[in-house]
Amino acid sequence: MTRHLITSALPYINGVKHLGNLVGSMLPSDLYARYLRAQGHEVLLICATDEHGTPAELAAREAGLEVADFCAEQHEVQARLGEAFSLSFDYFGRSSSPQNRELTQHFGNKLFENGFIEERVTKQVFSIDDDRFLPDRYVEGTCPHCDYDKARGDQCESCTRLLDPTDLINPRSAISGSTNLEVRESRHLFLLQSKLSDEIRAWVNKHQDWPVLVSSIALKWLDEGLHDRGITRDLKWGVPVGREGMEDKVYYVWFDAPIEYIAATWEWADEDPANRDWKSWWYEADDVRYTEFMAKDNIPFHTVTFPGTQLGSREPWKMVDYIKGFNWLNYYGGKFSTSQKRGIFMSDAIEMLPADYWRYYLLANAPENSDSSFTWDGFAGTCNKDLADTLGNFVNRILKFCSSKFGAALPEGGEIGAREDELAAALDKRLAAYNTYLEELQIRKAMQELRAIWVMGNEYLTEVAPWTAFKTDPEAAAASLRTAINLIRIFAILSAPVIPNASRQLSDALDLDLSETDWIDGDMLGQLKVLKAGHAFTIPDVLFRKISDDEIAEWEAKFGGSAA
Repeated sequence: MTRHLITSALPYINGVKHLGNLVGSMLPSDLYARYLRAQGHEVLLICATDEHGTPAELAAREAGLEVADFCAEQHEVQARLGEAFSLSFDYFGRSSSPQNRELTQHFGNKLFENGFIEERVTKQVFSIDDDRFLPDRYVEGTCPHCDYDKARGDQCESCTRLLDPTDLINPRSAISGSTNLEVRESRHLFLLQSKLSDEIRAWVNKHQDWPVLVSSIALKWLDEGLHDRGITRDLKWGVPVGREGMEDKVYYVWFDAPIEYIAATWEWADEDPANRDWKSWWYEADDVRYTEFMAKDNIPFHTVTFPGTQLGSREPWKMVDYIKGFNWLNYYGGKFSTSQKRGIFMSDAIEMLPADYWRYYLLANAPENSDSSFTWDGFAGTCNKDLADTLGNFVNRILKFCSSKFGAALPEGGEIGAREDELAAALDKRLAAYNTYLEELQIRKAMQELRAIWVMGNEYLTEVAPWTAFKTDPEAAAASLRTAINLIRIFAILSAPVIPNASRQLSDALDLDLSETDWIDGDMLGQLKVLKAGHAFTIPDVLFRKISDDEIAEWEAKFGGSAA
């Protein structure tokens, strides 16, 4: 059986991540991993904090901490928030790990040996007032392409174009704000992407199944011509280059960060070396299918730069098979931003409502084909209609009614008939579509099918109306209640990758002890008969309470609404 390696784009260390970061990589990677585990596959889901680079130094300076201490503290914060949102990472590593240092230097040395890295003298921005070279992200200014006035010296956050600090209009120091800058010479290493361009293009062209968003960005970069890219910086915090004459240089964060996927797997293996072999997942790993998740601004580095690094090493490293890219989730039409503290952050969200509210809403509105926009009215409307009314209300009224009329166990009597046959046939079709969309990572379509399955339960309940039937035909009511409670079991299993905590509540209420490997692949008529008469249940607390208008008004006032 194929083993599945899954990686989420690494959340950057410079603060708590916002909902856009969550839906752009971490949450959908968790959904996919949970689905594959439920199917019985061997899965390794890897993520880590991305800890090097200028923003880490700037954030540490702002917090009044040494950068190593800041990164250690923030790694723990992000790990705890990942757990709070039920992200089922098999390992959550750190790019500052010794393993990543060793592997990054290994790749650098191999690329140098193979003629794909060379030293060049470059012109870099030097801040006279700060008395230091300013690496790319230490320089801010106006983007020459879109006029965004807070562009960084490596990439414009607005139009996503890659930049050099010297490209910026009206540049200033991100440390002090000083404009007293000059250009001086400095020696750096360059990855010769131009020499690897044809190999990278041939590799990209092999992946005809990639989403249009991913392949179009990769081919756009290739068609415009790959430029050789500086991969070292004048910083103290990072992976040291480890070459003579480069003692004051570290590798560029975008060189070492993707290597951390491999290194984090090594970190995972080092926790149990007798039973885990990291190389079996990454080196000559022909039985592994590798899927990456990321937002669109990360796509160039995962379709061009990191593959170039792997190809140029001339070693048999596992390369990605499928990349699931996402557009941006905006906040009332404006961008979420960690650096500018705009939008809703994971720490705030989890204090307001349990994780399943956010998980369902974000997956149901995943920005797959275009950017999407978060609004409080839209969030509350989705949660109230789908989670509270459609799923939660179904569960509570069925179990309460059954308990009040027949006791806290599935009732005896009656036989299921044509209406249940019809329901099972319709469920089989919906289930097939749901499985297909999850396999194909069409996430919004998968969520539409899941919601449609919940709706079918409500439609069945409306039609058979056990509360009415009980008055004249209690055996018919008993049969329909058994069917409805079996539907709750079905909902618990199929919803588990999306809303795992609510699924666990349903499992506990029905005394099922469902595991992460329980799944349903078909035969819905049989599934409607799994729980027999006499099977005991308890009535759970309300699964999803409704979000009130007062709460919406409060949150809009706190975080900004349309004015944002």
